[in-house]
Amino acid sequence: MEVRHRQAGDVEEVTQVAEAVRRLDGYPPRLPDLFAGPEVLAAWVAVDEGVVVGHVALHRTSAEPVMTLAREATGWPTERLVVVARLLVAPPIRRRGVGRLLLGHAVTEAHIRDHWPVLDVAAQFGAAIALYESCGWRRAGPVSFLFRDGTTVLEADSLVYLGPRPRDQ
Repeated sequence: MEVRHRQAGDVEEVTQVAEAVRRLDGYPPRLPDLFAGPEVLAAWVAVDEGVVVGHVALHRTSAEPVMTLAREATGWPTERLVVVARLLVAPPIRRRGVGRLLLGHAVTEAHIRDHWPVLDVAAQFGAAIALYESCGWRRAGPVSFLFRDGTTVLEADSLVYLGPRPRDQ
């Protein structure tokens, strides 16, 4: 298993993984443009025998209630926080450590950048929550916020998690 920077040529395979995860879990609720947007700081894929089987990204921000709770819980300014986002693992390869590998890679990269990793997860995604907690992430608390899905505005009930704090430099 290899983790490498996501490349433009990965679009089709990452989209296939996202579609498979969405059909099984309902996440993400809509297929986002994983490759664009000012919030994307960096992204990586897990590759097994030449096939993309997972994805994770670091985003500069998340919804305002998420960032407010993370800022209050860490005591760090928003610009020193980074959001682990779009952690996706192809269903046939789950429970083989790919999610843990990708999450660990994102944490390491956040720390290299001297940022504290945080994330938000929809409260109904128990398997994802179990992964975060088993990796030592600490729950900061619940948040609710509105988001636009096409022309519809939906409410998200999420939990905010704090990853390992970077060591003092």
